[in-house]
Amino acid sequence: MRIPALLLAVFALLPTSITQADDWPQWMGPRRDNVWREAGILQRFPASGPRVLWRAPVAGGYAGPAVAGGRVYVSDYVTADDVRVENFDRREFTGSERVLCLDEASGKLLWKHEYPVKYAISYPAGPRCTPNVQDGKVYTLGAEGHLFCFHAETGQVVWSHDLTREYQTRAALWGYAAHPLIDGRQLLCLVGGEGSHIVAFDKDTGQELWRALTSKEQGYSPPTIIEAGGTRQLILLRPDAVTGVNPANGEVYWTVPYDASNGSIIMSPVRRGNLLYVGGYSDKNLLLELAADRPDAKVVWRDLSRKALSPVNVQPFLDGDTLYGFDQSGWLYGVELASGERLWQSAAPFGPDVRRAPATGTAFIVKQGDRYWMFNELGELLIVRLSRTGYEELDRAKVIEPSNVAFGRDVVWCPPAFANRRAYIRNDHELICVDLAQP
Repeated sequence: MRIPALLLAVFALLPTSITQADDWPQWMGPRRDNVWREAGILQRFPASGPRVLWRAPVAGGYAGPAVAGGRVYVSDYVTADDVRVENFDRREFTGSERVLCLDEASGKLLWKHEYPVKYAISYPAGPRCTPNVQDGKVYTLGAEGHLFCFHAETGQVVWSHDLTREYQTRAALWGYAAHPLIDGRQLLCLVGGEGSHIVAFDKDTGQELWRALTSKEQGYSPPTIIEAGGTRQLILLRPDAVTGVNPANGEVYWTVPYDASNGSIIMSPVRRGNLLYVGGYSDKNLLLELAADRPDAKVVWRDLSRKALSPVNVQPFLDGDTLYGFDQSGWLYGVELASGERLWQSAAPFGPDVRRAPATGTAFIVKQGDRYWMFNELGELLIVRLSRTGYEELDRAKVIEPSNVAFGRDVVWCPPAFANRRAYIRNDHELICVDLAQP
């Protein structure tokens, strides 16, 4: 009788450790907030670096992986053309976008969907948008506007749309990069075109439910839903305005003018209480105050020169009243949100001996417990602390090679996924699974 009792005691402990693991089913994680909520994560890297559990071949792209239900989903672009084109140069390239499903434990390919795509965008390495996995389906958006819904287990296409053809529009300079958002039965997606800047699709059938707004270009900012003034609001950062609309039907609640340089509004809005912050190239930063009793907003300050933050490639992280993020200059800033005052700056994420940040320096920021994880453009994982007083580095390790080019330097600009006490990291050649569990 003692052996069964012991086994029962052991198995009683198992669910607790299992439930501590978590998926990363979409861009910025389960709650779309760049917070990694798992426990049991290592405090420092082993002397030889973190263990790579598996490697899987992939092709080009900036799209991060999604991890859900024991599978990893990632999209890429296969072409024989030389796609090392950057900044404002549009050229045509011929190839195929792919959606890959891998076994989370081994990296083995489970299914693949491939379709031909002609690129005519800048930075044409491949797709930008992380897959979104929910309720047995996976949704992907390609760089030229090919929107798909697949059965997550089999890869069978449930529905699809060719956005540029159906809505008579054109991909923005840097392609479709605004990660679609699932809200109830809706899949909310930036589309472009007359009256269809934002379109809501039925996530199960692909049927259009409603469309709204017209902008001179799509921009790149993912749709975001907040609740303010007693009302759920879909916040859309467009090249010419910030707008709050009814997420149920697209009815416009309020609009504040915004002038994005080169159409490049990229970040999702950051909110603290009644304050809403957005920013982009050339000091195009804006702090709004949300009304407490109705869906409305007014300007607190805008376009603060040499203040605040002008994010480009990396979503900034708001912790309390302090905003941490990488400016277009490449500097990591700590910023007081309410005033826009910069509290400190650092180029240390790009190396201990770096005295000046690289232009558009990129390191993705994810919070875990009382510390932060960064994945920088050099292919390094960093464990750091961020506070109002500055940047403190705890450890770093090289895990993957840069495989693309930007501003004349080699970079990797792909956001990782953190799930099951592991990191899933890709460049333009491979996707790796890195063990980050505490021994």
